[in-house]
Amino acid sequence: MAVKQKILIIDDDNNIAELISLYLTKECFECMIVNDGESALKEFASFHPDLVLLDLMLPGMDGYEVCRKIRYKSNTPIIMLSAKGEVFDKVLGLEMGADDYMIKPFDSKELVARVKAVLRRFTPEPTPTVSLPASAPAKIAEYPDLVINLTNYSVTYRGTTLDMPPKEIELLYFLASQPNQVFTREQLLDHIWGYEYVGDTRTVDVHIKRIREKISDNENWSIATVWGVGYKFEVKTL
Repeated sequence: MAVKQKILIIDDDNNIAELISLYLTKECFECMIVNDGESALKEFASFHPDLVLLDLMLPGMDGYEVCRKIRYKSNTPIIMLSAKGEVFDKVLGLEMGADDYMIKPFDSKELVARVKAVLRRFTPEPTPTVSLPASAPAKIAEYPDLVINLTNYSVTYRGTTLDMPPKEIELLYFLASQPNQVFTREQLLDHIWGYEYVGDTRTVDVHIKRIREKISDNENWSIATVWGVGYKFEVKTL
């Protein structure tokens, strides 16, 4: 019997939280509800959810702070729920570490679809029962001071292995494995997140920003912005 994926629902409106739990329980998820930020952090540590649904307007510690504290120790996907629909609020949520942002009121079917879409991106593929051939090529992009290994999902920068979430590694590898080729934000969303992703192109910008915070441009290469178009991994000709 398959193990149910666990969802931590953090919302101070218990009626909304119960309704969300009902929708997700019908889809065979195991849900836990908490109504404030402090309790959320305690339950997060013991419940070990596969995904967090996080309301922003919480008593005491708000949702942004809860997100920041979770991100400090975990890459568990987070979907923010908020009545705030301004672009600034969405971008701030993504920059704080959220993986998606939904505006209240929302349709129950869309909520379930987004939960499933985010979980698909973060759930590792089952380990194959048959060993790969010894000749199977490793997916590695290597440059001075930088080695991106997609086979074991590791990034080594200036001799140090970085702590990076899977999507940041996939995005960096995709760009670095095709140097000097320009990709639009839409193309990167399609290749890295898949056509089913329901977010917008700001997701790409936020992930690029996070990567740049960890990796500085080298004299031989850089993660370049092509204004009005997208991004490329620029390799300088020596």
